[in-house]
Amino acid sequence: MIARRASGRALALFLAVVTVAANAAPASASPDPPGEDTDEHAQGAAAAAPSWRVSLDGTAFVTGDFQGGLRGERQLASQNWFMAMAERPLGPGALTLTGMFSAEPLTVPAPGYSEIFQVGEASNGLQITDRQHPHDLFMQLSGAWRMPVGDRSALTIAGGPVGEPTLGPVAFMHRPSAAENPTAPLSHHLLDSTYIASSVVMGRVDAGVFAFEASAFHGREPDDQHYDVPLGALDSWAARVWVNPGRWTIQASHGFLHEPEQLEPGDQRRTNASVSWLRTRERDYSALTVAAGRVERQYSTLNGLLAEGTHHVRRVSLTGRFEWRTEETEILLFPEIVHRPHPGELVDPIAAATAGAVYDVAYWGPLAIGAGGDATWYRVPPLLQFTHGEHPVSFHAFLRISRADPRSRMWNMTMGGHSSGHSAVHDHHEQPD
Repeated sequence: MIARRASGRALALFLAVVTVAANAAPASASPDPPGEDTDEHAQGAAAAAPSWRVSLDGTAFVTGDFQGGLRGERQLASQNWFMAMAERPLGPGALTLTGMFSAEPLTVPAPGYSEIFQVGEASNGLQITDRQHPHDLFMQLSGAWRMPVGDRSALTIAGGPVGEPTLGPVAFMHRPSAAENPTAPLSHHLLDSTYIASSVVMGRVDAGVFAFEASAFHGREPDDQHYDVPLGALDSWAARVWVNPGRWTIQASHGFLHEPEQLEPGDQRRTNASVSWLRTRERDYSALTVAAGRVERQYSTLNGLLAEGTHHVRRVSLTGRFEWRTEETEILLFPEIVHRPHPGELVDPIAAATAGAVYDVAYWGPLAIGAGGDATWYRVPPLLQFTHGEHPVSFHAFLRISRADPRSRMWNMTMGGHSSGHSAVHDHHEQPD
C-alpha cells in the first residue's frame, strides 16, 4: 500500500512537471536592462548578449498491462520520461546542455513491468526475465559543443556522466515510429540499450548529408540502484555513420563493450543498421523504422530484426511493430533453471507482432491526452512452450500525455547529432522525398 501511494505521488508529480514544461515558453529571452537607460551602446550590448534557448519534451503513459501465457502478469504502471535542452552561443559555435529524467523507479514495479520474452540487466543479483527494467532517474546528463565549418559541415564534441554512445539507432523513446507504444521492443538490448551508458565522450563530423561519429564510454550496463550516477573507466568504444537525405535517417554502427552484463562474464561486440522515414503535415505524421542488430557474446551470437510504424491523422494513431530475434533459451527458463553461462548455449528464435491504436480524447494547451491499447501475438519456440504457453497473447490499455504538435517533439534526437536544440522534425518538415 505504501509503495502504491508513493508511486501515485511520483506519477502525479511527473505529470505536473510535464504539463508545466510543455506550457512553458520554448525559448528564453535576454533580461531587459534595469532602469530606463536609453544609451544606444548599452541597448546594443544588451541585445547582443547571448541568451539560453530552451527546448522541452516529455511523454507519460499510465498503462494497464495484461501479459499473456503462463509467465504473464497483470499490472498498473507508468512508463515516462522528460527531457530539457538549453542552448547558447559559445565562441564560434554553440553549447547545448541536456538533461533527461524518468520517474520510473517509483512508477514501475521492481524489477520492471511485465513483458514476456524480454530480458536484460539484473536485479538483486538475479537476471531480469519476462520484464523490462525501469529507467534510471537520470537518463542523460550531457553537454555538446557544435562548431559550423562552412555552410554544410560542422564539428561536434560531447560528453557527460550519463549519455549516449555512438551505437545503434535512435533510442526507442525518440523514434516517432515508436512514439505511441508504451513498451520497449524485445530487440532493445540488441539495438539501442546503450543510450543510458555512463562516462561518455564522443566526437562527430558532419559533411553534407553524411555524419561520422566515434565515442568512448563505460561498458557496464546500469545496475538496480536507479537514483545514482555510476561512473566508470572508458573501457568501451563505438563508431557510427549517418546518412540523412530528406525525410530518411540511415545509420550503421559497431561497438565493443567491456563486460556489459553483471551476471555473464566476457565482452560483447554489437553491430547494427537501421533505416527510418518520417513525414509530418501540421499535427499529422507518418513514421517507419526498420532495424537489424547482431550481438556477439562469449558463448553465443544473437540476432534481431525490428520493423515498426505509426500513422497519425487528426486524432487517431495506428501503430504496428514486428520483431524477430534469437535469445539464449536458458535465461528465459528461470526460475525453473538458474542460468549459468556456458559453452554451447542453446539459442532459439522468438517472433512477436503488435497492432494498436490511440485516440486523442482531449487537448490541453500544447498537450494531447490520448487513450489507446494494443495486442501482441507471439511465435514461441518448442522448449519455451512449456514455460510460457503455446499461443500467448498480451494486451495493453493506457492513457498517454505528450506534446500534440510533432514539430515541437524531440524526435530523432541523439546526444551529438542534434545539438542545435531542435528536433529533427523541424529539419525534415515538409521536405520532398
